[in-house]
Amino acid sequence: MTARIKAMLCLIIVIAVSGCGAPDSSASSAQIPTPIAAKPAQESAASSDNAEPSAVGDPKEGAFDFYVLSLSWSPTYCLEKGDAAEPAQCAVTRPFDFVVHGLWPQLESGPAEECAVGGPRPNAALVSSMLDLMPSPGLIRHEWNAHGACSGLSPKAYFAAVRKARGVVQIPDAFTGHDDAQTFSPAEIEAMFVKKNTGLRSEGIAVTCSGRRLKEVRICLTKSLSFRTCSEVDRRACRRDEITAPAWRGG
Repeated sequence: MTARIKAMLCLIIVIAVSGCGAPDSSASSAQIPTPIAAKPAQESAASSDNAEPSAVGDPKEGAFDFYVLSLSWSPTYCLEKGDAAEPAQCAVTRPFDFVVHGLWPQLESGPAEECAVGGPRPNAALVSSMLDLMPSPGLIRHEWNAHGACSGLSPKAYFAAVRKARGVVQIPDAFTGHDDAQTFSPAEIEAMFVKKNTGLRSEGIAVTCSGRRLKEVRICLTKSLSFRTCSEVDRRACRRDEITAPAWRGG
């Protein structure tokens, strides 16, 4: 083999070897898929926080300590508001003495009221059935919205409790069937109710006034509708020496 041919063969071998060198690193890296990083734990937790919360009831519903039965002296209401304010209650002949203002769920520290009203409300038949005790459809509906919804009871069960509570309390003779105004001290009114109702104590009743007139008698009851004491309610009693119960006008 001549020297020229040998040189040519060596050149061919060198070119071939250089063409089969290491693969281009940039092309190689482009073909390798980038690994997907795992989601951090906090991201997963955050997504679960955005889930729709389960519906829960108003936490105040049924969460109270006792009831206050409020008995309003109807002649005072009618005298101050006028006969047209509530004709069924305040007509020319006024057949009502004490009417039920409400049965109020109460905390030891004060009223439990204005709970969310999202469920059933008293229907027309239920409202009509209560007019002998609460002679105003507007009052009945208001009392459910403001107080009854806090009881945790259905409208039917709540107003059944109102009727039962009213049946627990006996009205002193001085306030039934009299057509003339009478004057008492708040303490005397309390004493008459205590004497008439076995188990009722002066610490469990409060007489309220509107100016110098008898407005309401408020009596504290357990959830099972037995008499009990209630210092917070008692502290809000009328402090006047004397108040007048305006005339009851029967037919």
